Amino acid sequence: MTPGTVTGKDDAWWRSAVVYQIYPRSFADSDGDGIGDLDGITSRLDHLAELGVDVLWLSPVYPSPQDDNGYDISDYQDIDPVFGDLAAFDRLLAAVHGRGMRLIMDLVVNHTSDEHPWFRESRDPGSPKRDWYWWRPPRDGREPNNWGSFFSGPAWTRDPASGAYYLHLFSPKQPDLNWENPEVREAVYAMMRWWLERGVDGFRMDVINLVSKDPALPDGVLRGDGPYGDGSPSYVCGPRIHEYLREMHREVMARYPGRLLTVGEMPGVTVEQARLFTDPYRAELDMVFQFEHVGLDHGAHKFDPRPLRLTELKASLGRWQTGLADVGWNSLYWNNHDQPRVVSRFGDDGPRHRTRSATMLATVLHLHRGTPYVYQGEELGMANAPLRTIEDFRDIESLNHYAQALRAGAAPEDVLPGLRAMGRDNARTPMQWDASPQAGFTTGIPWLPVNPDHIEVNAAAAYADPGSVFHHYRRLIALRHSEPAVVHGDFTMLLPDDERVYAFTRHHGGTTLLVVGNFTGDTVTVDLPGGWEDAELLLGNGPSVPAEDGRTVLAPWEARVHRRIE
Repeated sequence: MTPGTVTGKDDAWWRSAVVYQIYPRSFADSDGDGIGDLDGITSRLDHLAELGVDVLWLSPVYPSPQDDNGYDISDYQDIDPVFGDLAAFDRLLAAVHGRGMRLIMDLVVNHTSDEHPWFRESRDPGSPKRDWYWWRPPRDGREPNNWGSFFSGPAWTRDPASGAYYLHLFSPKQPDLNWENPEVREAVYAMMRWWLERGVDGFRMDVINLVSKDPALPDGVLRGDGPYGDGSPSYVCGPRIHEYLREMHREVMARYPGRLLTVGEMPGVTVEQARLFTDPYRAELDMVFQFEHVGLDHGAHKFDPRPLRLTELKASLGRWQTGLADVGWNSLYWNNHDQPRVVSRFGDDGPRHRTRSATMLATVLHLHRGTPYVYQGEELGMANAPLRTIEDFRDIESLNHYAQALRAGAAPEDVLPGLRAMGRDNARTPMQWDASPQAGFTTGIPWLPVNPDHIEVNAAAAYADPGSVFHHYRRLIALRHSEPAVVHGDFTMLLPDDERVYAFTRHHGGTTLLVVGNFTGDTVTVDLPGGWEDAELLLGNGPSVPAEDGRTVLAPWEARVHRRIE
């Protein structure tokens, strides 16, 4: 089999790349309407070029009713007027390529908007497109099965015109496409080819491992005291998922060998499954996004946060490093548009430790084996938003959870802390460019309020401070580009049972890197392997504490990368 764009070669360009995710609504507004847009992104590309990133990933900019902030698409081959038009997109793409960077699009093909022409046609039981979605008759006057939606409530909505129900694993305005129908798949592939011919460099594929479903759509097992069954065995990495991804590769990606990056977002994926998805000789995907490590601080559910145990984080990330060591490739991330800000979540966002904890977290992540993803504002140390009341929230997931919890008898003061900690609005506050009233994001009223901490935490201030989070990210990215051991080195976890310090080595050729990070606000003394006493300090995030009796002493939130050449 010809691997095509999925390559097992050590010199695959995306192995040494760093990807930067842009959430267009919140990045830069060029016309003062309070919503970010494509021309705004173009105007800020020098920031990304200075940072040194290789790839821009755009969250959806397609026409959309914006029920789920653009992940409900009504036209796959155009630009929503709120973001600009195709001419603005072409200008952005040319400017990205002109700076030696690449651009990947968000591919959202598990579902469309209910306002997409395909779905509107499918509402007619006699339409040829009826089978493009999962329409089913009622069962005993109710939903066809007991599945629940990821966004609360049932996964089915009744259409009054026909009396039938349609499936939506997310919002009722996001009906699921029926990938069992080959016409659906070919329409998706044709759309992908259209964007690639326009010049884009690949795709981040939204919940792509949900597209194959057991056609029987059986009831899920009831868990806990909720009304909905767990349907995930019928749609997470479903029966034909590998067939579909190989077909997609053959029909689309293989036509552009060596050029593209493909990453599949895959909730619930296991290491063993990821080995198959990313095995270069199966020709499916380059890498996957997995969620194991960002679920470690969840209790009974996402909005029930609990403290992170560092040993669990090390066990999780270490298992993925080991599991994909010989086959496949890891994606590395702390933040994205669906996750709270990592400096608030796993670090310390107070003024004393924000910079040190943000840079420690970055150092530990970027020195793992895999391709790092930086989410906008992460390189500034942007923190969670001050979300006080439910009126401060905009995101459908948080609002639906709040409403469902209150209907079940919960008090607002018991629900809000979880929303504040884990809600997706934390990631979506406007990018903090400077200390002006709207942080340089817009001259108008922003669609989501700017975090008040932008007075101190902003790009303009970061540029001027050599010790800023921004400049540390620059150094990390430059290190990945210059030191082969960062890209190609094997991975060995150290101190797996230590709840305070994350430590590991990377070895390639005659070079070994030692990476240590203190995940606490205390000074910590730790025993590390011998032979590192006089090793070169390749990168650090601030003043170090001298060793004591041969033992390494780490300042609060300190990170170090040492290099030893044999």
